Amino acid sequence: MNLPVLEDLGDLRHKRVLVRTDFNVPMSGPDDARVVTDDFRIRASLPTIEWLTERGATVVCASHLGRPKGTVVAKYSMSPVRARLADLAPGVELLENLRFTPDEEANDAKFVEHLISGIDAYVNDAFGAAHRAHASVVGPPKYLPSAAGRLIEHEVNVLEKLRTSPKRPYVAVLGGAKVSDKLGVIESLVKVVDRLVIGGGMCFTFLAALGHSIGDSLCEPEQIEHCKKLLRNNPSILLPEDIIGVDADGVYSTFGRRLPDGAKGMDIGPGSAAAFVDAIMDARTVFWNGPMGVFEDPRFAKGTRTVAQAMADTKAFTVVGGGDSAAALAQFELDDMVDHVSTGGGASLEYLELGDLPGLRALREAPNAK
Repeated sequence: MNLPVLEDLGDLRHKRVLVRTDFNVPMSGPDDARVVTDDFRIRASLPTIEWLTERGATVVCASHLGRPKGTVVAKYSMSPVRARLADLAPGVELLENLRFTPDEEANDAKFVEHLISGIDAYVNDAFGAAHRAHASVVGPPKYLPSAAGRLIEHEVNVLEKLRTSPKRPYVAVLGGAKVSDKLGVIESLVKVVDRLVIGGGMCFTFLAALGHSIGDSLCEPEQIEHCKKLLRNNPSILLPEDIIGVDADGVYSTFGRRLPDGAKGMDIGPGSAAAFVDAIMDARTVFWNGPMGVFEDPRFAKGTRTVAQAMADTKAFTVVGGGDSAAALAQFELDDMVDHVSTGGGASLEYLELGDLPGLRALREAPNAK
């Protein structure tokens, strides 16, 4: 993508470098004593931070955390993250939560000025926020020598291969709740994949489009016609053939593609899981985003677990698109058995759909990139 990279920043001795990171990490505990429970996203930016500090730069990190909606909220303080960062990268500064002010999401010019005051260069290493046109993402490259960090550089390289030169057969597995959230990426993927596998809550709108009764399962009626068109034009789409859920009385049950009145689908069934595994195992490239069911409930976790295990077992090049899929891999202790776990669920989908992100465009337009 011709992104400026760290080597394009020149001599960094005695320079202050602002690094936009994605330290939006899971935490637990009371508001005044929270601790980081998963530091994956912090560790993911260490190669960038260490490269900069080894070359004499003073690193100032900036990140959002949670959704405080432009106000100061104690449980979203960066203090626990700052403590963990100090363990992993001593001497590196971390600003307070960017989203404690509405100016961040509003991309306010004066807030950008505040962020870059006393700063000599900018690095974006927050792939998970690169699809947001927020002040800390698109503002600094207008004024400072800027570069993509190692994390963003690697994410883009991996996803660009999926878009332009995947080894075939190429299979994409999509789940999650809503068709409307993923229509754009579905329409992009069906043009390049050899098989598109659809599970999760979104499958019920597709099953309804085929004329099957789906009981009280999640459905978006306004998307049924769109799903009909997709199915008509794309025979490569593979849908579940059986469903696990609860009947009208709340009793755990297994159904075919037709669910009785009052029943609710919560996971793909064993036949579907086997078919999905076959598709994954026959592939040379697999992209997975979205769980197959309500995997947080052990009764409805088997479909997601089976897909996750197939992602770990296949010899294909495997990419997991962040978000709930990454959380599922971690829950099943399989996250170190796939080739790439993206740090950005929404960002990875948007990149596969559009081939670009606001944060990447901003870097390409930086003073040192022209």
